[in-house]
Amino acid sequence: MTTRWLTPEEQRAWRAYIAAAALVEDALDRQLQQEAGMPHLYYSILATLSEAPERRLRMTDLAERLKITRSRLTYAVSRLEKDGLVRREDCGWDKRGSIAALTEQGMRTLEQAAPGHVETVRSLLFDRLTPAQVGQLEEIFTAIGAGFHGDGAHATADEVPWRRRSGRSCS
Repeated sequence: MTTRWLTPEEQRAWRAYIAAAALVEDALDRQLQQEAGMPHLYYSILATLSEAPERRLRMTDLAERLKITRSRLTYAVSRLEKDGLVRREDCGWDKRGSIAALTEQGMRTLEQAAPGHVETVRSLLFDRLTPAQVGQLEEIFTAIGAGFHGDGAHATADEVPWRRRSGRSCS
């Protein structure tokens, strides 16, 4: 098998992506830790639940929406549950599953954190791009994401983190 090395243009694009992604994620984490006392992942969990019907999602569906492993989600939800921001409920139609539900306190916490978070996202990303570049960014990352999903049903555990198992299952 011959290695398909990156072209100089691809290498520059790859390194620019890696650098920017690390800087953006670090800045989002710092802002949320300072202003809301939580990492970006916890904020994302609260935000995703706030957009779900009845502010509740099955844990496996939440992991899929967040693109994280079920074990990582279980740990994060346990911490949020301890803080009273999320509660876990039994899944009535699947005895092996559980539901993550956003509490009223979790909703208030999210509403307080959202303005600062949105302003940080805007200043780090969108204020630096033209409207055309915003459209290109969406197009680029939609294409990349679609490549991982294929038709969705046939993606392997190695391709999508929410299907990876850690050895124990409680989702």
